[in-house]
Amino acid sequence: MFWSKIFIPTLKDSPQDAEVISHQLMLRAGMIRKVASGIYTWLPLGLMVLRNIENIVREEMNAAGAQEVLMPMVQPKELWEETNRWDKMGSELLRIKDRHDRDFCLGPTHEEVITDLIRNNVKSYKELPLNIYQIQTKFRDEIRPRYGVMRGREFLMKDSYSFNLNEGSLQDTYLIMRDTYKRILERIGLDYKIVKADSGAIGGEVSEEFHVLAENGEDTIAISDASEFAINTELLLQDGEDINSLEGQDSPDGHGKIIIKKGIEVGHIFQLGKVYSAAMQANVQSQEGRAVDLYMGCYGIGVSRLVAAAIEQNNDDKGIIWPESIAPYEVNIVGIGYTKEQKIADASNKLYTKLTSLGYKVIVDDRKDGYGVKMKDAELIGIPINIIIGNKFLENGEVELKHRNGDSSLTQISDLPTFFDHFKASS
Repeated sequence: MFWSKIFIPTLKDSPQDAEVISHQLMLRAGMIRKVASGIYTWLPLGLMVLRNIENIVREEMNAAGAQEVLMPMVQPKELWEETNRWDKMGSELLRIKDRHDRDFCLGPTHEEVITDLIRNNVKSYKELPLNIYQIQTKFRDEIRPRYGVMRGREFLMKDSYSFNLNEGSLQDTYLIMRDTYKRILERIGLDYKIVKADSGAIGGEVSEEFHVLAENGEDTIAISDASEFAINTELLLQDGEDINSLEGQDSPDGHGKIIIKKGIEVGHIFQLGKVYSAAMQANVQSQEGRAVDLYMGCYGIGVSRLVAAAIEQNNDDKGIIWPESIAPYEVNIVGIGYTKEQKIADASNKLYTKLTSLGYKVIVDDRKDGYGVKMKDAELIGIPINIIIGNKFLENGEVELKHRNGDSSLTQISDLPTFFDHFKASS
């Protein structure tokens, strides 16, 4: 791909309404553009990152034995009334009417829809356990959309639902999904904590949140300085107690002291039990021939929110520093004088062909702009490796490798394919 052929509308300055660094950088790097409050268009670069994360999520869900479906965005009122959530969800539920004056909503979650699917199509214990997932656009009419795609009204989410015969089977699936989420976040390259949480409007008795640690996180969590213990401060505070008073207290698990951190909730897993299956009469015939209500689990991860969380954790004063697993491009070839020196243009294009054949996602900066402009854009966008082809190449065949982390080195252009081959194998 060539810079001149891709739509990358970068901005020099951050818009005034962009409060946090991820929102600022996504706008400046030409990844998103605002349509309305909490609603954004994803531009080519942003969509590449979104799809990279989506692919990681899909690969890990498939590896865990989950099966992908695609449920409708539009859901009928009648299903939500079966669980008494039509009124319980309040103004957050984005409600619509069709031409026949029938009530629907744009789905914020899909417990009712999936339970309806299973109760009508699964009849025997022999068909269990089941773990069904989708990657779908969700809608929540937030009172105050903020922080760009971190808290929008429209967002991309992976939600999955497990159906089990008993509590033991549900626990097994829950732990599988817990490990799956850990692998997803580790593959993306994020520093995170698993936090004991409140089940809220989803329901159930057991739930945990996955928080990416970041200064601009909306949630305040308490973690131990000597163990993996972490909990939402709302569950730890006593009446009248201030959050700051928790700092330095003994950790409830008996290991170390409490440290207060900010986190971005990117995932939430629940053991729902029979909350939905009992209400909607979702049951199967047991081995003894009795009708038994299903045990359910629910597992959500914010795909679009992960883009913002990754930026919040990986940036500097120049721009984004993408983890290599989700970067829109892995390599940027900067030809200094590309439009003036045919030798530089030829070398850039030849190298592009070679690295692409090795499996790298590569972009060539073929613009007329000077070196300074090209490198500022590359640093803003956060491309991990930049290859500079300029005067040193014309003189002795050398190119400069500049890593987004600040490292740089010189190498012969003829050695680059070997270098990248080894790099690929070790990454």
